[in-house]
Amino acid sequence: QVQLVESGGGLVQPGGSLRLSCAASGTIVSINVMGWYRQAPGKQRELVAAIPSGGSTNYGDSVKGRFTISRDNTKNTVYLQMNSLKPEDTAVYYCNVEGIRYYTSDYFRRKPFASWGQGTQVTVSS
Repeated sequence: QVQLVESGGGLVQPGGSLRLSCAASGTIVSINVMGWYRQAPGKQRELVAAIPSGGSTNYGDSVKGRFTISRDNTKNTVYLQMNSLKPEDTAVYYCNVEGIRYYTSDYFRRKPFASWGQGTQVTVSS
């Protein structure tokens, strides 16, 4: 099993900054892509940013130039630095991690996994 624990959400004024963290743990062999999605009330979940293990980062159009995604492979952790926050950034932010895990009963048996975090609320308001 793979578990994700998110932290860093909260209330911030327009123009402010927040940093989200998401730590993955469990029966992980390797991690391919780590990303952040968000869902505002009444809207579909959308990609905020993603970072693959060996490629270039990918950002949603609405956050380009303001948000930065990074990862620490030694800690299986992904970060989202959010600057110049706007009220329209208000949403529940979800971490997503995809990779390969092993079976608890047999380390040499592998399978792909895709896990979601529990979500963390980000509210941008004066």
